[in-house]
Amino acid sequence: MKKSKTCIFKCSSCGHEEPKWLGRCPECGEWNTLIETSISGALSGALRTSARRGSATKTEQGIPRSLPLSAIDPQEGNRVSSGIGELDRVLGGGIMKRSAILVGGEPGIGKSTLLLQAAAAAETTGRILYISGEESAGQVRMRADRLGLLAGPEDNRSKQAGQAERIEIVCSARLEDISAILDAVKPVIIIVDSVQTLFSPEIGLVPGTVNQMKYCSFELISWVKEHDAALFLVAHVTKDGIIAGPKTLEHMVDTVLYFEQNDQASGGSLDSRFLRASKNRFGSVDELGIFTMGEKGLKEVKDPSTLFLIQREGELPPGVAAAAVLEGSRCFLVEIQALTVPAKGSLSRVYSDRIDSGRVSRVAATLEKHLKLRLQDHDLYINVAGGIRINEVGVELALAGAIYSARTGLALPSQTALAGELSLAGEVRPVRRLNTRIKTSRSLGFGRFFGPGADSGETEAALADSDGIHRITSVKNAITLLFTQ
Repeated sequence: MKKSKTCIFKCSSCGHEEPKWLGRCPECGEWNTLIETSISGALSGALRTSARRGSATKTEQGIPRSLPLSAIDPQEGNRVSSGIGELDRVLGGGIMKRSAILVGGEPGIGKSTLLLQAAAAAETTGRILYISGEESAGQVRMRADRLGLLAGPEDNRSKQAGQAERIEIVCSARLEDISAILDAVKPVIIIVDSVQTLFSPEIGLVPGTVNQMKYCSFELISWVKEHDAALFLVAHVTKDGIIAGPKTLEHMVDTVLYFEQNDQASGGSLDSRFLRASKNRFGSVDELGIFTMGEKGLKEVKDPSTLFLIQREGELPPGVAAAAVLEGSRCFLVEIQALTVPAKGSLSRVYSDRIDSGRVSRVAATLEKHLKLRLQDHDLYINVAGGIRINEVGVELALAGAIYSARTGLALPSQTALAGELSLAGEVRPVRRLNTRIKTSRSLGFGRFFGPGADSGETEAALADSDGIHRITSVKNAITLLFTQ
Protein backbone atom coordinates (compact mmCIF):
# COMPACT_ATOMS: atom_id res chain seq x y z
CA MET A 1 0.00 0.00 0.00
CA LYS A 2 1.05 3.58 -0.66
CA LYS A 3 2.43 5.24 2.44
CA SER A 4 0.37 8.23 3.63
CA LYS A 5 2.13 11.58 3.72
CA THR A 6 2.67 13.05 7.20
CA CYS A 7 4.30 16.40 6.38
CA ILE A 8 4.10 19.30 3.97
CA PHE A 9 6.41 22.19 3.13
CA LYS A 10 5.03 25.64 4.02
CA CYS A 11 6.50 28.98 2.96
CA SER A 12 7.46 31.06 5.99
CA SER A 13 6.96 34.26 4.00
CA CYS A 14 3.52 33.87 2.40
CA GLY A 15 2.15 30.61 3.84
CA HIS A 16 2.00 28.77 0.51
CA GLU A 17 2.03 24.96 0.85
CA GLU A 18 3.79 22.42 -1.38
CA PRO A 19 3.85 18.59 -1.12
CA LYS A 20 7.63 18.55 -1.63
CA TRP A 21 10.56 20.83 -0.96
CA LEU A 22 11.43 23.50 -3.53
CA GLY A 23 14.26 25.95 -3.50
CA ARG A 24 12.01 28.84 -4.47
CA CYS A 25 8.41 29.48 -3.43
CA PRO A 26 6.20 29.52 -6.56
CA GLU A 27 3.76 31.93 -4.87
CA CYS A 28 5.95 34.79 -3.60
CA GLY A 29 9.23 34.01 -5.33
CA GLU A 30 11.34 33.96 -2.14
CA TRP A 31 14.27 31.54 -1.94
CA ASN A 32 14.79 28.92 0.81
CA THR A 33 11.57 29.75 2.67
CA LEU A 34 9.80 26.36 2.40
CA ILE A 35 9.90 24.73 5.84
CA GLU A 36 8.82 21.20 6.64
CA THR A 37 5.66 21.21 8.76
CA SER A 38 3.75 18.33 10.30
CA ILE A 39 0.28 17.87 8.85
CA SER A 40 -1.04 16.58 12.17
CA GLY A 41 0.23 19.66 13.99
CA ALA A 42 -1.27 22.04 11.46
CA LEU A 43 -4.57 20.17 11.45
CA SER A 44 -4.74 20.01 15.24
CA GLY A 45 -4.24 23.76 15.49
CA ALA A 46 -6.95 24.41 12.93
CA LEU A 47 -9.30 21.97 14.65
CA ARG A 48 -8.71 23.56 18.04
CA THR A 49 -9.49 27.00 16.62
CA SER A 50 -12.59 25.70 14.84
CA ALA A 51 -13.80 23.96 17.99
CA ARG A 52 -13.37 27.07 20.11
CA ARG A 53 -15.13 29.36 17.66
CA GLY A 54 -18.04 26.98 17.17
CA SER A 55 -18.58 26.01 20.79
CA ALA A 56 -20.82 29.00 21.53
CA THR A 57 -23.39 28.14 18.87
CA LYS A 58 -23.55 24.33 19.09
CA THR A 59 -26.23 22.24 20.69
CA GLU A 60 -25.52 19.30 22.98
CA GLN A 61 -25.36 17.04 19.92
CA GLY A 62 -22.64 19.28 18.43
CA ILE A 63 -24.87 20.60 15.61
CA PRO A 64 -24.43 24.32 14.87
CA ARG A 65 -27.50 26.46 15.31
CA SER A 66 -28.45 30.06 14.62
CA LEU A 67 -30.06 32.61 16.93
CA PRO A 68 -32.63 35.30 16.06
CA LEU A 69 -31.29 38.84 16.23
CA SER A 70 -33.87 39.77 18.88
CA ALA A 71 -32.50 37.04 21.17
CA ILE A 72 -29.00 38.55 21.29
CA ASP A 73 -28.17 40.24 24.58
CA PRO A 74 -27.58 43.97 23.85
CA GLN A 75 -25.21 44.13 26.82
CA GLU A 76 -22.65 42.28 24.70
CA GLY A 77 -22.04 45.56 22.88
CA ASN A 78 -21.09 47.49 26.02
CA ARG A 79 -17.90 49.53 26.11
CA VAL A 80 -15.24 49.86 28.78
CA SER A 81 -13.74 53.29 29.33
CA SER A 82 -9.97 53.39 28.97
CA GLY A 83 -9.76 56.20 31.51
CA ILE A 84 -8.15 58.40 28.82
CA GLY A 85 -10.70 60.69 27.19
CA GLU A 86 -8.78 61.26 23.96
CA LEU A 87 -8.32 57.52 23.43
CA ASP A 88 -12.01 56.90 24.09
CA ARG A 89 -12.89 59.65 21.60
CA VAL A 90 -10.92 58.01 18.78
CA LEU A 91 -12.24 54.54 19.64
CA GLY A 92 -15.82 55.81 19.39
CA GLY A 93 -16.68 56.06 23.09
CA GLY A 94 -14.49 53.47 24.79
CA ILE A 95 -13.03 49.98 24.38
CA MET A 96 -15.57 47.66 22.82
CA LYS A 97 -15.73 44.20 24.36
CA ARG A 98 -14.65 41.31 22.10
CA SER A 99 -12.75 43.70 19.85
CA ALA A 100 -9.20 43.70 18.51
CA ILE A 101 -7.37 47.02 18.14
CA LEU A 102 -4.14 47.46 16.15
CA VAL A 103 -1.97 50.43 17.21
CA GLY A 104 0.81 51.50 14.84
CA GLY A 105 3.41 54.24 15.03
CA GLU A 106 7.07 55.11 14.64
CA PRO A 107 9.61 53.81 17.17
CA GLY A 108 9.73 55.84 20.38
CA ILE A 109 6.55 57.80 19.69
CA GLY A 110 4.82 56.52 22.84
CA LYS A 111 2.69 53.51 21.85
CA SER A 112 3.77 51.45 24.86
CA THR A 113 3.42 54.46 27.15
CA LEU A 114 -0.12 55.15 25.96
CA LEU A 115 -1.28 51.57 26.43
CA LEU A 116 0.41 51.19 29.82
CA GLN A 117 -1.32 54.36 31.02
CA ALA A 118 -4.62 53.08 29.61
CA ALA A 119 -4.13 49.76 31.38
CA ALA A 120 -3.68 51.56 34.70
CA ALA A 121 -6.64 53.91 34.15
CA ALA A 122 -9.17 51.53 32.54
CA GLU A 123 -12.49 51.53 34.36
CA THR A 124 -12.82 47.80 34.91
CA THR A 125 -12.40 45.50 37.88
CA GLY A 126 -10.99 42.64 35.82
CA ARG A 127 -7.35 41.73 35.37
CA ILE A 128 -5.20 43.23 32.64
CA LEU A 129 -2.42 41.24 30.98
CA TYR A 130 0.54 43.07 29.43
CA ILE A 131 2.48 40.75 27.09
CA SER A 132 5.93 42.09 26.26
CA GLY A 133 7.99 40.45 23.55
CA GLU A 134 10.55 43.27 23.31
CA GLU A 135 11.23 44.36 26.90
CA SER A 136 11.93 42.60 30.15
CA ALA A 137 9.62 42.78 33.14
CA GLY A 138 12.09 45.08 34.89
CA GLN A 139 12.04 47.54 31.99
CA VAL A 140 8.25 47.63 32.01
CA ARG A 141 8.30 48.25 35.79
CA MET A 142 10.79 51.10 35.31
CA ARG A 143 8.44 52.73 32.80
CA ALA A 144 5.52 52.35 35.21
CA ASP A 145 7.55 53.99 37.99
CA ARG A 146 8.56 56.84 35.69
CA LEU A 147 4.91 57.44 34.78
CA GLY A 148 3.92 57.44 38.44
CA LEU A 149 1.62 54.45 38.10
CA LEU A 150 3.02 52.69 41.18
CA ALA A 151 4.82 55.52 42.97
CA GLY A 152 4.02 57.10 46.32
CA PRO A 153 3.21 55.80 49.80
CA GLU A 154 0.16 53.63 50.30
CA ASP A 155 -1.90 56.31 52.04
CA ASN A 156 -1.27 58.91 49.31
CA ARG A 157 -1.34 56.65 46.31
CA SER A 158 -3.60 57.92 43.51
CA LYS A 159 -6.61 56.06 42.21
CA GLN A 160 -4.74 55.29 38.98
CA ALA A 161 -1.77 53.94 40.92
CA GLY A 162 -4.05 51.69 42.93
CA GLN A 163 -5.68 50.33 39.80
CA ALA A 164 -2.25 49.55 38.34
CA GLU A 165 -1.92 46.71 40.87
CA ARG A 166 -4.20 44.53 38.73
CA ILE A 167 -1.80 44.69 35.73
CA GLU A 168 0.10 41.45 35.23
CA ILE A 169 3.22 41.14 33.11
CA VAL A 170 4.39 38.23 30.99
CA CYS A 171 7.56 38.46 28.91
CA SER A 172 7.15 35.81 26.25
CA ALA A 173 6.57 35.75 22.51
CA ARG A 174 5.69 32.04 22.19
CA LEU A 175 2.00 31.67 21.33
CA GLU A 176 1.53 28.41 23.22
CA ASP A 177 2.87 29.96 26.47
CA ILE A 178 0.66 33.01 26.02
CA SER A 179 -2.43 30.87 25.40
CA ALA A 180 -1.83 28.91 28.60
CA ILE A 181 -1.50 32.12 30.62
CA LEU A 182 -4.65 33.56 29.06
CA ASP A 183 -6.64 30.47 30.08
CA ALA A 184 -5.30 30.73 33.62
CA VAL A 185 -5.57 34.52 34.18
CA LYS A 186 -8.77 35.24 32.18
CA PRO A 187 -7.92 38.93 31.63
CA VAL A 188 -10.46 41.48 30.37
CA ILE A 189 -7.87 43.56 28.50
CA ILE A 190 -4.83 42.10 26.72
CA ILE A 191 -1.94 44.22 25.42
CA VAL A 192 0.62 42.61 23.09
CA ASP A 193 3.82 44.58 22.50
CA SER A 194 4.50 43.86 19.75
CA VAL A 195 2.75 41.64 17.21
CA GLN A 196 5.93 41.31 15.13
CA THR A 197 7.60 39.35 17.96
CA LEU A 198 4.95 36.60 18.22
CA PHE A 199 5.75 33.13 16.95
CA SER A 200 4.46 29.56 17.12
CA PRO A 201 6.65 26.46 16.58
CA GLU A 202 3.84 24.99 14.49
CA ILE A 203 4.46 27.69 11.87
CA GLY A 204 8.21 28.05 12.29
CA LEU A 205 10.81 29.39 14.69
CA VAL A 206 11.32 32.75 12.96
CA PRO A 207 9.08 35.54 14.37
CA GLY A 208 7.82 38.44 12.28
CA THR A 209 7.08 36.48 9.11
CA VAL A 210 3.79 37.02 7.29
CA ASN A 211 2.47 33.60 8.21
CA GLN A 212 3.49 33.91 11.86
CA MET A 213 1.77 37.27 12.25
CA LYS A 214 -1.46 36.07 10.64
CA TYR A 215 -1.61 32.80 12.58
CA CYS A 216 -0.71 34.21 16.01
CA SER A 217 -3.00 37.21 15.62
CA PHE A 218 -5.89 34.99 14.54
CA GLU A 219 -5.45 32.78 17.60
CA LEU A 220 -5.41 35.75 20.00
CA ILE A 221 -8.38 37.43 18.29
CA SER A 222 -10.34 34.19 18.51
CA TRP A 223 -9.62 33.96 22.25
CA VAL A 224 -10.91 37.48 23.04
CA LYS A 225 -14.03 36.93 20.93
CA GLU A 226 -14.92 33.92 23.07
CA HIS A 227 -13.98 35.30 26.50
CA ASP A 228 -15.59 38.76 26.40
CA ALA A 229 -12.22 40.53 26.47
CA ALA A 230 -10.46 43.20 24.39
CA LEU A 231 -7.11 42.95 22.61
CA PHE A 232 -4.55 45.66 21.80
CA LEU A 233 -1.83 44.74 19.29
CA VAL A 234 1.15 47.08 19.01
CA ALA A 235 2.68 47.12 15.53
CA HIS A 236 5.73 48.70 13.94
CA VAL A 237 5.49 50.82 10.81
CA THR A 238 7.58 50.90 7.65
CA LYS A 239 9.54 53.89 6.36
CA ASP A 240 6.43 54.85 4.35
CA GLY A 241 4.40 55.17 7.55
CA ILE A 242 2.18 52.10 7.08
CA ILE A 243 1.93 49.13 9.44
CA ALA A 244 4.60 46.53 8.71
CA GLY A 245 3.40 43.06 7.85
CA PRO A 246 0.56 41.60 5.82
CA LYS A 247 -2.40 43.79 4.91
CA THR A 248 -4.57 40.90 6.06
CA LEU A 249 -3.69 41.86 9.65
CA GLU A 250 -5.60 45.14 9.29
CA HIS A 251 -8.61 43.27 7.91
CA MET A 252 -8.60 40.83 10.83
CA VAL A 253 -8.84 43.48 13.56
CA ASP A 254 -11.79 45.75 14.30
CA THR A 255 -9.92 49.04 14.71
CA VAL A 256 -6.63 50.37 13.32
CA LEU A 257 -5.06 53.35 15.11
CA TYR A 258 -2.06 55.40 14.01
CA PHE A 259 0.00 57.35 16.54
CA GLU A 260 1.77 60.31 14.92
CA GLN A 261 4.15 63.01 16.05
CA ASN A 262 4.37 66.58 14.82
CA ASP A 263 7.60 68.39 14.09
CA GLN A 264 7.27 71.04 16.76
CA ALA A 265 4.27 72.62 18.40
CA SER A 266 3.72 76.34 17.95
CA GLY A 267 4.73 77.20 21.48
CA GLY A 268 8.16 75.58 21.06
CA SER A 269 7.93 73.60 24.30
CA LEU A 270 5.02 71.21 23.68
CA ASP A 271 5.73 67.84 22.12
CA SER A 272 2.39 66.93 20.56
CA ARG A 273 1.12 63.52 19.51
CA PHE A 274 -1.89 62.81 17.29
CA LEU A 275 -3.97 59.63 17.46
CA ARG A 276 -6.11 58.81 14.42
CA ALA A 277 -8.23 55.85 13.33
CA SER A 278 -7.93 54.61 9.76
CA LYS A 279 -10.49 51.86 10.41
CA ASN A 280 -13.13 51.59 13.10
CA ARG A 281 -16.04 49.16 13.01
CA PHE A 282 -17.57 50.68 16.13
CA GLY A 283 -17.16 54.43 15.56
CA SER A 284 -16.07 57.25 13.31
CA VAL A 285 -12.66 57.54 11.65
CA ASP A 286 -12.81 61.35 11.65
CA GLU A 287 -11.99 61.87 15.32
CA LEU A 288 -8.55 63.10 16.38
CA GLY A 289 -6.92 62.47 19.76
CA ILE A 290 -4.30 65.03 20.81
CA PHE A 291 -1.66 64.44 23.50
CA THR A 292 1.48 66.14 24.75
CA MET A 293 4.48 64.15 25.93
CA GLY A 294 6.08 65.18 29.20
CA GLU A 295 8.21 63.74 31.98
CA LYS A 296 5.18 61.93 33.43
CA GLY A 297 4.08 60.45 30.14
CA LEU A 298 1.25 61.46 27.83
CA LYS A 299 -1.22 64.15 28.82
CA GLU A 300 -4.51 64.85 27.10
CA VAL A 301 -5.14 68.11 25.25
CA LYS A 302 -8.86 68.55 25.82
CA ASP A 303 -9.07 72.05 24.31
CA PRO A 304 -6.80 72.26 21.24
CA SER A 305 -8.30 75.57 20.03
CA THR A 306 -5.12 77.59 20.52
CA LEU A 307 -2.57 74.79 20.14
CA PHE A 308 -2.07 75.41 16.42
CA LEU A 309 -2.10 79.23 16.45
CA ILE A 310 1.04 81.36 16.73
CA GLN A 311 0.70 84.32 19.06
CA ARG A 312 1.92 87.48 17.31
CA GLU A 313 1.91 91.17 18.07
CA GLY A 314 0.88 93.55 15.32
CA GLU A 315 -0.07 92.72 11.75
CA LEU A 316 0.22 89.31 10.13
CA PRO A 317 3.09 88.67 7.72
CA PRO A 318 2.20 87.94 4.07
CA GLY A 319 1.32 84.33 3.33
CA VAL A 320 -0.45 83.57 6.62
CA ALA A 321 -4.17 82.77 7.04
CA ALA A 322 -6.27 81.31 9.86
CA ALA A 323 -8.58 78.42 8.91
CA ALA A 324 -11.51 77.10 10.97
CA VAL A 325 -11.43 73.33 10.41
CA LEU A 326 -13.30 70.33 11.75
CA GLU A 327 -11.70 67.17 13.11
CA GLY A 328 -14.45 64.76 14.03
CA SER A 329 -16.73 66.41 16.58
CA ARG A 330 -14.35 69.27 17.40
CA CYS A 331 -13.58 72.55 15.68
CA PHE A 332 -10.34 74.49 16.08
CA LEU A 333 -8.32 77.09 14.25
CA VAL A 334 -5.04 76.38 12.48
CA GLU A 335 -2.57 78.69 10.83
CA ILE A 336 -1.94 78.07 7.13
CA GLN A 337 1.45 79.30 5.89
CA ALA A 338 2.31 79.77 2.21
CA LEU A 339 5.46 80.80 0.40
CA THR A 340 5.96 81.37 -3.33
CA VAL A 341 9.41 81.65 -4.93
CA PRO A 342 10.49 81.64 -8.58
CA ALA A 343 10.86 78.10 -9.88
CA LYS A 344 14.43 76.82 -9.97
CA GLY A 345 13.79 74.77 -13.10
CA SER A 346 11.52 74.77 -16.08
CA LEU A 347 8.68 73.21 -14.07
CA SER A 348 7.11 74.59 -10.91
CA ARG A 349 6.65 72.30 -7.92
CA VAL A 350 4.44 72.06 -4.86
CA TYR A 351 6.03 71.22 -1.50
CA SER A 352 3.33 70.31 1.01
CA ASP A 353 3.28 67.42 3.48
CA ARG A 354 0.56 68.64 5.89
CA ILE A 355 -2.04 69.37 3.19
CA ASP A 356 -2.43 67.10 0.19
CA SER A 357 -0.29 68.48 -2.65
CA GLY A 358 -3.06 67.67 -5.15
CA ARG A 359 -5.42 69.97 -3.24
CA VAL A 360 -2.80 72.72 -3.19
CA SER A 361 -2.30 72.42 -6.97
CA ARG A 362 -6.08 72.52 -7.54
CA VAL A 363 -6.51 75.68 -5.44
CA ALA A 364 -3.53 77.32 -7.16
CA ALA A 365 -4.99 76.50 -10.58
CA THR A 366 -8.33 78.03 -9.54
CA LEU A 367 -6.59 81.25 -8.48
CA GLU A 368 -4.62 81.37 -11.72
CA LYS A 369 -7.73 80.89 -13.83
CA HIS A 370 -10.23 83.18 -12.12
CA LEU A 371 -7.97 85.87 -10.63
CA LYS A 372 -5.26 85.89 -13.32
CA LEU A 373 -2.65 85.28 -10.62
CA ARG A 374 0.57 84.04 -12.23
CA LEU A 375 1.75 80.94 -10.39
CA GLN A 376 2.92 78.64 -13.18
CA ASP A 377 6.54 79.78 -12.88
CA HIS A 378 6.66 79.71 -9.05
CA ASP A 379 7.31 76.95 -6.56
CA LEU A 380 4.71 76.69 -3.77
CA TYR A 381 5.64 75.81 -0.18
CA ILE A 382 2.71 75.08 2.16
CA ASN A 383 2.88 74.43 5.90
CA VAL A 384 0.45 74.09 8.82
CA ALA A 385 1.59 75.49 12.16
CA GLY A 386 1.76 72.84 14.86
CA GLY A 387 2.50 70.00 12.44
CA ILE A 388 -1.08 68.70 12.14
CA ARG A 389 -2.27 67.12 8.88
CA ILE A 390 -5.44 68.67 7.45
CA ASN A 391 -7.71 66.59 5.21
CA GLU A 392 -10.92 68.60 5.52
CA VAL A 393 -12.25 70.51 2.49
CA GLY A 394 -13.08 73.58 4.58
CA VAL A 395 -9.42 74.58 4.57
CA GLU A 396 -9.42 75.47 0.85
CA LEU A 397 -10.62 79.09 1.19
CA ALA A 398 -7.93 79.87 3.78
CA LEU A 399 -5.38 78.10 1.58
CA ALA A 400 -6.37 80.32 -1.36
CA GLY A 401 -6.04 83.43 0.78
CA ALA A 402 -2.58 82.40 2.02
CA ILE A 403 -1.32 81.65 -1.51
CA TYR A 404 -2.65 84.96 -2.86
CA SER A 405 -1.11 86.84 0.07
CA ALA A 406 2.28 85.16 -0.41
CA ARG A 407 2.33 85.83 -4.18
CA THR A 408 1.28 89.50 -3.96
CA GLY A 409 3.05 90.37 -0.70
CA LEU A 410 -0.20 91.72 0.79
CA ALA A 411 -0.99 90.56 4.33
CA LEU A 412 -4.46 89.40 5.29
CA PRO A 413 -6.34 91.41 7.94
CA SER A 414 -5.56 90.29 11.47
CA GLN A 415 -8.15 88.46 13.57
CA THR A 416 -9.81 87.06 10.45
CA ALA A 417 -10.81 83.41 10.09
CA LEU A 418 -11.80 81.64 6.88
CA ALA A 419 -13.63 78.44 5.99
CA GLY A 420 -15.02 77.17 2.71
CA GLU A 421 -14.64 74.68 -0.11
CA LEU A 422 -13.58 75.87 -3.57
CA SER A 423 -14.96 74.46 -6.79
CA LEU A 424 -13.09 74.50 -10.08
CA ALA A 425 -15.54 77.15 -11.28
CA GLY A 426 -14.27 79.50 -8.57
CA GLU A 427 -17.34 79.12 -6.35
CA VAL A 428 -17.23 78.91 -2.57
CA ARG A 429 -19.30 75.90 -1.58
CA PRO A 430 -21.01 75.34 1.82
CA VAL A 431 -19.21 73.34 4.50
CA ARG A 432 -20.47 71.33 7.46
CA ARG A 433 -21.27 72.91 10.82
CA LEU A 434 -20.61 76.48 9.77
CA ASN A 435 -22.17 77.88 12.95
CA THR A 436 -19.73 75.86 15.07
CA ARG A 437 -16.79 77.31 13.14
CA ILE A 438 -18.10 80.84 13.64
CA LYS A 439 -18.62 80.35 17.39
CA THR A 440 -15.14 78.85 17.83
CA SER A 441 -13.55 81.73 15.92
CA ARG A 442 -15.33 84.33 18.03
CA SER A 443 -14.44 82.59 21.28
CA LEU A 444 -10.78 82.97 20.33
CA GLY A 445 -11.13 86.69 19.57
CA PHE A 446 -11.50 86.58 15.79
CA GLY A 447 -13.88 89.42 14.97
CA ARG A 448 -14.27 88.70 11.24
CA PHE A 449 -15.26 85.47 9.55
CA PHE A 450 -15.32 84.75 5.82
CA GLY A 451 -17.32 81.77 4.69
CA PRO A 452 -20.07 80.50 2.40
CA GLY A 453 -23.80 80.60 3.00
CA ALA A 454 -25.67 78.15 5.20
CA ASP A 455 -25.54 74.45 4.43
CA SER A 456 -28.59 72.21 4.19
CA GLY A 457 -28.80 71.81 7.98
CA GLU A 458 -28.53 75.49 8.98
CA THR A 459 -30.86 78.44 8.54
CA GLU A 460 -30.03 81.78 6.97
CA ALA A 461 -31.06 83.63 10.16
CA ALA A 462 -28.51 81.73 12.23
CA LEU A 463 -25.67 83.16 10.15
CA ALA A 464 -26.93 86.75 9.93
CA ASP A 465 -27.55 87.54 13.57
CA SER A 466 -24.31 89.43 14.20
CA ASP A 467 -21.72 91.64 12.57
CA GLY A 468 -18.37 90.57 11.23
CA ILE A 469 -19.66 87.62 9.19
CA HIS A 470 -19.00 87.90 5.47
CA ARG A 471 -20.92 85.44 3.34
CA ILE A 472 -19.28 85.02 -0.03
CA THR A 473 -20.14 83.10 -3.18
CA SER A 474 -16.86 83.09 -5.16
CA VAL A 475 -13.15 83.16 -4.52
CA LYS A 476 -12.87 86.39 -6.52
CA ASN A 477 -15.39 88.04 -4.22
CA ALA A 478 -13.52 86.74 -1.15
CA ILE A 479 -10.13 88.06 -2.31
CA THR A 480 -11.67 91.45 -3.13
CA LEU A 481 -13.24 91.80 0.32
CA LEU A 482 -10.13 90.56 2.13
CA PHE A 483 -7.62 92.89 0.51
CA THR A 484 -9.67 96.03 -0.05
CA GLN A 485 -11.23 96.56 3.38
